[in-house]
Amino acid sequence: MEELTYRDAVARGIAQEMARDQSVVFLGEDIASAGGVFKTTGGLLERFGPKRVRDTPISEQAIVGAAVGAAMTGLRPIAEIMFSDFLAVCWDIVANEMAKMRYMTNGQVTMPVVIRTANGAGSRFGAQHSQSVENWAMMVPGLKVVAPSTPADVIGLLAAAVRDPDPVLFFEHKSLYGTKGLVPEDTLVDQLGKAKVLRQGSDVTLAALAAMVPRALAAAERLASEHGVSATVVDVRSLVPLDTATLLREIQHTGR
Repeated sequence: MEELTYRDAVARGIAQEMARDQSVVFLGEDIASAGGVFKTTGGLLERFGPKRVRDTPISEQAIVGAAVGAAMTGLRPIAEIMFSDFLAVCWDIVANEMAKMRYMTNGQVTMPVVIRTANGAGSRFGAQHSQSVENWAMMVPGLKVVAPSTPADVIGLLAAAVRDPDPVLFFEHKSLYGTKGLVPEDTLVDQLGKAKVLRQGSDVTLAALAAMVPRALAAAERLASEHGVSATVVDVRSLVPLDTATLLREIQHTGR
């Protein structure tokens, strides 16, 4: 095991999949020589070269449009939208093209696109750079929605997203980039649509996502130490597909 920051786990997760599969390419604003605006993609250009790690113009429509075209021709693109708020600029392509392509072609065309994006508030960015927009994607049939809370889940869920035949929106909460966690040193592949029980309790179930997961764990500790309340904590991890079986089981166990 090694300790990684959430930020470094992003780079390792992308590198793991690019090393495994030559069809995986990566594109976005300032992701190559600059290493990403949040410094999540350092070293990828040097390792994989400019043909597979491509800086783009400041155009979300161009980034997502290029990713859709690349996927239609057999590549597996990872596209970065710098802030999730900017998905509004390219939402027509995401919701009306990318999400529907496989169904409109009766499976003749698959759409293995991953859109990574920094999400959420708490980092003193402006109002147009601080929203949590997972709900936008949850309403569109054909899109999968993932939001990891730990470095290990970043790597494992990103691998699952890249290998999935459908488009996945991969939300990285900005306030988590500096957090640390232990990660196995070998290849890490997780499964979309699986929640994770982080703490088992008997009185109440707390379900949390992304940056709220460490807060839920802290709340559970406080409930136990100050009030004698035993709380289960479930990291939802994947909103679409949603692991209703795990959530309902844990809620049934505590009754709350």
